[in-house]
Amino acid sequence: MNPNVIDGNLLILLITNGTIALRNDHQRINELNVFPVPDGDTGSNMQSTMMSGVKAIGSLEDESIEKVAKVLSRGLLMGARGNSGVILSQLFSGFAKTFKGKETVSSEEFIDGLIQGVKQAYGAVINPVEGTILTVAREAADVAKEKVEKDSGLLDILKIYIEEAYESLERTPDLLQVLKDAGVIDSGGAGFNVIIDGMILALEGTILEDAKFNTVKSVSQEIGGYGEVGDLGYCTEFIVQLKDGDKFNKDKFIKRISRFGDSLVVVADEEICKVHIHTKTPGDVLNFGQQYGNFATLKIENMSIQHSETLLHTEVEGMDCGHDHSHYHPVKTKFGIITVVNGKGLSDTFKEMGVNCVINGGQTMNPSTEDFINAVENLNCDHVIIIPNNGNVLLSAETAAKYIEDRSITVLPAKTIAQGYASLTMFDSNQELEQNIAEMKELIANVKSGEVTYAVRDTKYKGITIKKDEFIGIANGEIITSNVERSVTICALVKELISEDSEIVTVMYGKDVLPEELEKVMLCVDTHYPEVEIETIKGNQEIYSYIVAVE
Repeated sequence: MNPNVIDGNLLILLITNGTIALRNDHQRINELNVFPVPDGDTGSNMQSTMMSGVKAIGSLEDESIEKVAKVLSRGLLMGARGNSGVILSQLFSGFAKTFKGKETVSSEEFIDGLIQGVKQAYGAVINPVEGTILTVAREAADVAKEKVEKDSGLLDILKIYIEEAYESLERTPDLLQVLKDAGVIDSGGAGFNVIIDGMILALEGTILEDAKFNTVKSVSQEIGGYGEVGDLGYCTEFIVQLKDGDKFNKDKFIKRISRFGDSLVVVADEEICKVHIHTKTPGDVLNFGQQYGNFATLKIENMSIQHSETLLHTEVEGMDCGHDHSHYHPVKTKFGIITVVNGKGLSDTFKEMGVNCVINGGQTMNPSTEDFINAVENLNCDHVIIIPNNGNVLLSAETAAKYIEDRSITVLPAKTIAQGYASLTMFDSNQELEQNIAEMKELIANVKSGEVTYAVRDTKYKGITIKKDEFIGIANGEIITSNVERSVTICALVKELISEDSEIVTVMYGKDVLPEELEKVMLCVDTHYPEVEIETIKGNQEIYSYIVAVE
């Protein structure tokens, strides 16, 4: 199949096949990590992002390419995870905008869409770096644009595109020194190429299968089984595909729907309207919402039942009762804080420091844009502060903040657990937002961060020889030591981080650290730096045995 005319159905086929190809190969992409650590997540982030887009377009049939591309773009945006996922969503967002008002497009227009996607993706990144997925997508699109003709078939032009994409991928280590040092190619670019490979396979007649895409959950399953209305009412959420989006008046909509309840959040554009509201009469709310179009998704939760379950359930170490209690904030507060951590101990610690909502994630489990949006919607406060605690989560948090325009949302540039933890020590709910943010940012800039994990492959990094399964110490984003003994590694890391002006060392230890090993660490600090105060936190985190903050 080498069509010159691409319609909505063909685009769905191409995207789905490309996504399944990536899903089948995502672990290899994960392993293209610059650091030889067990938290490579680029492949996982990209395939989760693409699957969100496939889920969004899965029910469409015989729609224009404009409609399919728009729905795909929104699905990718909401499901975007990690920096690679956000960039991928921007590539397809720009792609979709090229097809406005079109039922079908030619191969030439398809390539124009890829070029526009590159422009949008570059614009979405504050400091775009060459030698990444951005370079691969740009160089491949430029070459394809040079060679495409009005009568070119899509298969022919995508083969030209992918040939240049792989050549560009092989050049990424020449553009990015960290890739050359690690002996790898760019993982984001590699994942993107797999998607294009899957598209080409579809055009050649090879349709990939994955049972994951055949799972359908009915609306009745999603909202059924609730009892009578209790005092707290129902948490009601829905997305409406607007039938007259160009005439939709958001302010009037908010004024009318607000009479049904409180804790109202409304997010809308020219295509959809997303609503969150606490109400005693969810049926009335849904009847009202349906006047504006058809439901894309909806969810109703009985808050009275779940509130009772909160009182009845006793929390057990390492076990959650399995119910979502994040909706219930009866009194509006000045601040609401959202953070991302992994490990029950860390989660409890951050909550004790004033965090209202903990999103379980971080290394290898990056939250999506929609995870942040939902967390914001569930907070009843004047100002929301998001603390990502991971450089690969930051862009998703910032994208969510841009999407919700009617809330005061600040994303702190905390790229490590240590930075996020330190910033919270400066938070004061009695201060104004600007003063809090200024003081928290100042501490983030000054705190030193360290982690200990293990190597998943032999490699060399800036003169350090690393053997598979050795423990490596990472100080402020750089590998500084590797040793077969974990206690030796953590002591070397602490010595690297502590300086004459250091006052406090906080050691957050993981689930596999034994008491006797922790005692060695404390003795190491006390022996060499008796003036420094040391604190320990049982974080129960995985992958990173130790997380260290030095202030």
